[in-house]
Amino acid sequence: MLLNAVEKTLMNNPVRAALQRHFEARRLLEMGGSLDGGHALEIGCGRGVGTELVLDVFGASRVDAFDLDPHMVALARARLAGRAHRVGRIFVGDAEHIDAPDATYDAVFDFAIIHHVPRWRAALREVRRVLKPGGRFYAEEVLAALIHHPFWRRVLDHPMEDRFDRAGFAAGLEDAGLRVVASREMMGQVAWFVAR
Repeated sequence: MLLNAVEKTLMNNPVRAALQRHFEARRLLEMGGSLDGGHALEIGCGRGVGTELVLDVFGASRVDAFDLDPHMVALARARLAGRAHRVGRIFVGDAEHIDAPDATYDAVFDFAIIHHVPRWRAALREVRRVLKPGGRFYAEEVLAALIHHPFWRRVLDHPMEDRFDRAGFAAGLEDAGLRVVASREMMGQVAWFVAR
């Protein structure tokens, strides 16, 4: 599901980028450790801020990235043009049908994207499919309590059916064949996961 204009504004500004760099990425790093090289994938890359973090904070040697929105992909390509030696494919793609062979990536990153996917369990199965054995999935996710809050329902555009809380997302990871090794939650609104 594409972001509406309000959410694009909320997700594509310097405040969000700073929060992502100095809080969200650091939390996932503490929970799952660095990559020390390796090939990674970012799903829902937006304008490319997360891809920079996968390189700079997590230490991936190479990153592929995709987004459902062609405009965001164009912005990411422009932002990451100077890193062409470490950034592979940046493409328009769908989390339910990841355009990559089985067992391609050492890590997959989700910076609050899967809650936008109507069939989120299919997306988790795809993450599992493209991860190498022993690979890590780093996920930050918005939970049902925030999605269903009356204010956010009016302002943002999310799928409303079959949304998850922390336990539900963890169960979805396990059902997809991923083992949760760490998870944290903030006020029932947002949660972080690392799974193998």
